[in-house]
Amino acid sequence: MRHHDHAHTHSDDTSSRRLGLVFFLNVGFTLIEFVGGLLTNSTAILADAVHDLGDSLSIGSAWLLNRQGRKAADREFTYGYRRLSLFGALINGLVLVGGSLWVLSEAIPRLADPVMPVTEGMLALALLGVTVNGFAAYRLSKGKSLNEKVLNWHLLEDVLGWVAVLIVSIILQFVDWPILDPLLSIGFTLFILANVIRNLWATGKLFIQAVPDPALHDEIRRTLLGIEHISEVHHQHLWSLDGEHHVLTVHLVVRDSFPLEQYPATKAAVADALEPYQLAHTTIEIELPTESCRDSSDQHSSAG
Repeated sequence: MRHHDHAHTHSDDTSSRRLGLVFFLNVGFTLIEFVGGLLTNSTAILADAVHDLGDSLSIGSAWLLNRQGRKAADREFTYGYRRLSLFGALINGLVLVGGSLWVLSEAIPRLADPVMPVTEGMLALALLGVTVNGFAAYRLSKGKSLNEKVLNWHLLEDVLGWVAVLIVSIILQFVDWPILDPLLSIGFTLFILANVIRNLWATGKLFIQAVPDPALHDEIRRTLLGIEHISEVHHQHLWSLDGEHHVLTVHLVVRDSFPLEQYPATKAAVADALEPYQLAHTTIEIELPTESCRDSSDQHSSAG
């Protein structure tokens, strides 16, 4: 096994362990929330419990998809199964949008008819909620995959939600302002919703094979043009399997004076130049200046 293959496997194992830990934390705390919401007569806590239940299902599916995504390529899925992880990120984002809209539908009507909950119970649950969800969010913040980033927003939403409950429960110890509960719920939900929509947009673009990082795309082109004997770069396509593992295809045109005996050395130079980018798959075609590009002349451009 090559060193970078071993590194990818270790990273995948670590990611899977993080998702598994966060899944069990979320399921356990969701049960506590349901009991606590009933005991404190707090609709805000019950709403958060339902939202956490949706989070648990999303994290569980992400954990499963993450493990399946590590399967080796086969005759049917020649690039492997990593795009399952991307699919999980899309589903989780949609679930979070739906959950946020549901929270708003519950919180907005309470502006007209707020209910005073048992504030002491709210305070205790809020402290526990901030601790549990904060620890889980911290664990997932170490992840680099798009799936983990989207799931981290699930947990950050919960942390902010419990901070709102904590603030409200403290204030309600001294004043009779139950309307603060729905007001804060609406505020943090709108904030998280905006960020999740942005992540969903990024995920959707990867699904239709948009360039994952335009700056990286341009940097790779400049790097290839800097190789000796390379005069032109075209049909350069950079896309991503899962937001983390990228695929590159490109045509390179050599100069008129290119000596054919330099062909092996040029291939090695291209491989060395691309090594720092840690691309998952690369397909490089080297063309002589007298050749016609077989991939359609109307798209023959140096920008690719």
